[in-house]
Amino acid sequence: MIMKKPTGMMLIMLLITLASISCMGQPAKDGEILFDKHVLCDTFVSEGVTVADVNKDGHLDIIAGAYWFEAPTWKQHELAAPQAFAYDKGYSNAFLHFALDVDQDGWVDMIRVDFPGKAVVWHQNPGNESGYWEEHLIYGAFGNETPLFVDMNGDGRPDLVGNDPETEEVIWLQTPNERGSTSWKKHVISKEAGLGTHQFTHGLGVGDVNGDGRSDVLITKGWWEAPAQDSGHLWQFHPADFGEDCAQMHTLDVNGDGLVDVVSSSAHNYGIWWHEQQPDNAGGSRWVKHVIDSTFSQSHALTLKDINGDGYLDLVTGKRFFAHNGHDPGEFEPAVLHWYEYMPDGPPFWRAHQIDHDSGVGLQVIVEDVDGDGLLDIVVSNKKGVFYSQQQGRSE
Repeated sequence: MIMKKPTGMMLIMLLITLASISCMGQPAKDGEILFDKHVLCDTFVSEGVTVADVNKDGHLDIIAGAYWFEAPTWKQHELAAPQAFAYDKGYSNAFLHFALDVDQDGWVDMIRVDFPGKAVVWHQNPGNESGYWEEHLIYGAFGNETPLFVDMNGDGRPDLVGNDPETEEVIWLQTPNERGSTSWKKHVISKEAGLGTHQFTHGLGVGDVNGDGRSDVLITKGWWEAPAQDSGHLWQFHPADFGEDCAQMHTLDVNGDGLVDVVSSSAHNYGIWWHEQQPDNAGGSRWVKHVIDSTFSQSHALTLKDINGDGYLDLVTGKRFFAHNGHDPGEFEPAVLHWYEYMPDGPPFWRAHQIDHDSGVGLQVIVEDVDGDGLLDIVVSNKKGVFYSQQQGRSE
């Protein structure tokens, strides 16, 4: 039999397959937390994902791209007209998803963040009616590679945080808080051009950096101090070095010294880190970098959740598959998914646990109790497909 010469793409896929086989784990050690992986689809539909009870049947469903997957059988439904996306040639129109009953009609809606710099919209859940979900514009030019959805004003409803690359502003968009209202109010944090205002800005966080009880906004170059009240004035910026381009930035007192530190991960290179806040001689702060892991690249989504139920926040991240279509360092290495157990008696403060070697993350990693058994599960969507890692508890 004559074998055909493999094409370039065939060689790429062969390398990925061989690398995946080479890193397959050994049987779980006693006491190790186990996960069962469910593949909801194996095509590229989005790099954003969220969970919500779409049909009000008491089960959390999964929303990714133009689809929602109905629990517990994961039947696929279309909520918008599907589009075909090539994993090795470009991107989808669903970089991030967030779930919220925007109009407060009792049915959860879906917020979709498009390609950086394009529009952010919300899709209105039709309830008991069939058909596609009606799309509504929130904001016309919304940037940053990982916009956030957090409560900025304490009204109990999360808001959108990102930038406007056209006006060169860092902004947050206030979610409507009256029933039937669908108007999003824009608040400007900064107007300094080039400071967190590019459409492809990497790194964004919200947290209380200085311990005054207010939510500050972080980028890799520093942080904006939240004012005592929303007076309409721009926020004061404090320069700081939080490292290279990263994904979501989280504030956490890692070492228990009473000062808030910053946890982040490399978007397109190797590295997961925490930056330790230390007092400096001028009455301010300096930030010392500590590496948590550097064994895989493109950890373009990072979240903090208590995976093992010990009362401490753990890290969950993984490798974003083909983030730059084959051009990033380590692009052809396995798409791993990890959780890092917080060790309060450290240093080191984090212990790595591999969940999977052939799924990875997209631009989000969702950690929720999807099946209602009291254990946290993990949901991702990326160029490999949509994956649900169901926690099974500890091995015996």
